Amino acid sequence: MDLKSQINLEKLPRHIAVIMDGNGRWAKEHGMPRVFGHRNGVKAVRETTEACAELGVEYLTLYAFSTENWSRPQTEVNALMALLVETIKNEVKTLNKNSIRLKAIGDISKLPPKSYNALRSAMEDTSQNERMTLVLALNYSSRWEIVEAAKKLAEQAKAGELSPKDIDNDVFSNALATQGMPDPELLIRTSGETRISNYLLWQIAYTELYFTPVRWPDFRKEHLYEAILNFQQRERRFGKTSEQLT
Repeated sequence: MDLKSQINLEKLPRHIAVIMDGNGRWAKEHGMPRVFGHRNGVKAVRETTEACAELGVEYLTLYAFSTENWSRPQTEVNALMALLVETIKNEVKTLNKNSIRLKAIGDISKLPPKSYNALRSAMEDTSQNERMTLVLALNYSSRWEIVEAAKKLAEQAKAGELSPKDIDNDVFSNALATQGMPDPELLIRTSGETRISNYLLWQIAYTELYFTPVRWPDFRKEHLYEAILNFQQRERRFGKTSEQLT
């Protein structure tokens, strides 16, 4: 029995988040510059997106570029931004064909104009699609997001639009970049690293974490199925006991 057929479609995670790690190491192992790894990682993005849509996952969020990534060598940053424009333009037709909506979280206004314009255009072109939402975390960090939410709520309180005593989990969640989205139930990180790297820290309070040694450029549908099957074997208690769940 293949992996896909073993997945219980009644227990799919609604939202899967991915830290796409290992492009640079993959390139080094192949004797190539880091940009070669990023370019080969595009196939993994395509396969993972297609697999999630085929299964019925509602949201897929990919950590594409963090606020800290600007400190990388300028040649690599430039290549990443150029690759972003190229990939988005090439994939819009496929996204529409599969009814996948493209969204972004992060301070995208700080992206280079070509990258920003390509992203905005693709989001507008796919805005009516309803099968799945693909979210790119671009110029994103969770600490940035939480600070921005705090500022927004403080401004509302200052203007008399919000009482501080009314701020609760729901109010704060609605001030985040992921407003209207369910929290991820499964977070996958590739390439063997076992840290969160400033990604969706508020949203993953009860997310199941899955770490795989597979480098991102080698990640395929079967690896996603393995992660989902692992997720489905776990008992999610949310602070309760096993006896309470049964």
